[in-house]
Amino acid sequence: MKKRLGLVSLTLATAGILAACTGGGGTTKEKPQTLVISTFGLEQDKMEQDVFKPFEEKYNVDIVLETGTSSERFTKLKSNPNSTVDVIELSQSNAADGVSEGLFEKIDSTKVPNMEKLIDSAKDLSADGSGPAYTLNSIGIVYNKKTAGMEIKEWDDLWNPALKGKISIPDITSTFGPAMLYVASQHENTDITQDNGKAAFKAITDLSPNVVKTYSKSSDLANMFQSGEIVAAVVGDFAVPMITQSNPDVAYLVPESGTYANFNTININKNSKNKDLAYKYMDWRISQEIQEKTAKSLNEAPTNKEVVLDEETAKNKTYGAIAERTNKVDSQFVNENLENWINQWNRILNK
Repeated sequence: MKKRLGLVSLTLATAGILAACTGGGGTTKEKPQTLVISTFGLEQDKMEQDVFKPFEEKYNVDIVLETGTSSERFTKLKSNPNSTVDVIELSQSNAADGVSEGLFEKIDSTKVPNMEKLIDSAKDLSADGSGPAYTLNSIGIVYNKKTAGMEIKEWDDLWNPALKGKISIPDITSTFGPAMLYVASQHENTDITQDNGKAAFKAITDLSPNVVKTYSKSSDLANMFQSGEIVAAVVGDFAVPMITQSNPDVAYLVPESGTYANFNTININKNSKNKDLAYKYMDWRISQEIQEKTAKSLNEAPTNKEVVLDEETAKNKTYGAIAERTNKVDSQFVNENLENWINQWNRILNK
């Protein structure tokens, strides 16, 4: 397994990198470089197989990982910009905050040829020199068809009293927490950008009797469904296979009224000492070759427009018809209001 760096301490001392032994021809293989990647903690075995190991072999690299939620890792880098992290993968909102704080290298697209192959919405995201998006995801509803006691089709169904004490929603500080506020504002037929979330928090207050728990890591939902603690949840599509594969009664749906999208992005720490190698990894992550693999193994919707998914692979992804009915979450607007929203959210749901 890949070497990991905990969120408590980030040090390369544990990497223990040694030059390879002499080969059959008597020559010594060049000592590998080290690349420190901060990334999400999901499906690490599959990431190792499809993304990290092939990159290490192609470029003679040892990858060292820091894993955790987007918010945790971004906060850590923000508090220590001189961290040894070279590349960081973040949610769209955290990435936008990092750009405004000046934490990231302004990307020279000539060093990332695959950026020319991105879908238009991903290109727009990088127009200001931000790092490219490597996947697009969105939220939907997972629910247990046998134990929910009702059919769930739309966001408004989550407010049904029949679901009292039976659902889980993403915490406000998680990737899709702000999107949950957009859903709540939609429930009140209000544009959240017009009232800075006032109607949304009225809806969250009305929803609170149904919420048994908020979550920060979608991996926790599988156990909550398995134990019967919840019968429904709002979740990002990237986590759907992990939740549904262990319980055939749990189904996933994206309401016909629409969903809310998030790009996960790659950025380079402005203070990285390995920028050339970081650029190579960035280009690797958005290549057709890698995105064809991760679409299947990691349930990542591709941002490289040369990737075409068959019907089975496209299932449960922000792709095709689902991508067409996604709505934008304004990251700048979210970041301007987030501190106030966190306080209101905690008073209502995390007493």
